[in-house]
Amino acid sequence: MNISLICPKHNTSLNIDSTQNRYQCQYGCFFPIIGEIPRFVAQNNYAASFGLQWNKFRTTQLDSFSGLSISKDRLARLAGGSLEIFKGKKVLEAGCGAGRFTEIMLSAGATVFAADLSEAVEANYKNCSKYKNYFVCQADLLHLPVSPEQFDIVVCIGVIQHTPDPERTMAALCSHVKPGGLLIIDHYTYGYPVTPVRRALRSILLKTSKNFSMQFCQVLTHVLWPIHIGLWKIRGIKAANRLRSIFLTLSPLVDYQDAYPQLSSKMMHEWAMLDTHDTLTDVYKHLRSAEEIETHLLNCGMTDIIARYAGNGVEAMANKPEL
Repeated sequence: MNISLICPKHNTSLNIDSTQNRYQCQYGCFFPIIGEIPRFVAQNNYAASFGLQWNKFRTTQLDSFSGLSISKDRLARLAGGSLEIFKGKKVLEAGCGAGRFTEIMLSAGATVFAADLSEAVEANYKNCSKYKNYFVCQADLLHLPVSPEQFDIVVCIGVIQHTPDPERTMAALCSHVKPGGLLIIDHYTYGYPVTPVRRALRSILLKTSKNFSMQFCQVLTHVLWPIHIGLWKIRGIKAANRLRSIFLTLSPLVDYQDAYPQLSSKMMHEWAMLDTHDTLTDVYKHLRSAEEIETHLLNCGMTDIIARYAGNGVEAMANKPEL
């Protein structure tokens, strides 16, 4: 990939020290390469639970694993209806996770520079390193090891709401879009189902270790999922449907039976386990309106902004003006 790495602290070029298996800058900063992946942040950070999650469920949400097009359809909608816009383009995927969207953009002909704050990069590498024109690193989205305005398209899906300061994150993302380039993002919005039960469990789990939280969410899903399945099967009965509606507000599990009935029962169970862990262990969970997203992107100098309610909340596209 024809992108030069820079020191995220000094903004100077990095040289690779093959004897030490690391990158280093002229001022003495060095960044190890572990498992073929350059690491520009400490391994333990606020996104550690996401790293554990995506390595545990490395293939769960990949279309190449499920044989479905759930991730492809979501990315196409975010991109305005077609994946053709990625062909031949240099793309920054900020917050790449395990690679559910990385593999789709690579398959669509993009050159992808993928980055994530967490150890999810290890799952991403296992899933996507077979593709050409691919690079992944563990890095802070606010301090990426690349110069500004290097990318035709910057993509950030399912991430911004989980960062300490969404507005600062969006500004950083905009800074990496080339003049004439495109930004594609999404964000949770008001009305996101933060139920009292989820709020209570989240407050407890954030005080525990990431391994305990993962085990807890797995056991919780195993215990409650049969009830979810049973109520789904008798949903055609009016009284049962009313009971199911009440139960879904009380259960902390994320249930995709209405949204993705095409998933197999095994996959449905895995998705429930994965996203229940996701919603109960995220350190930050911010909410923004479409109007707030649009206003901030405008303040960042972006134009042709489209911010609409869809998917997980707000989905937005914006262009950076040509020079």
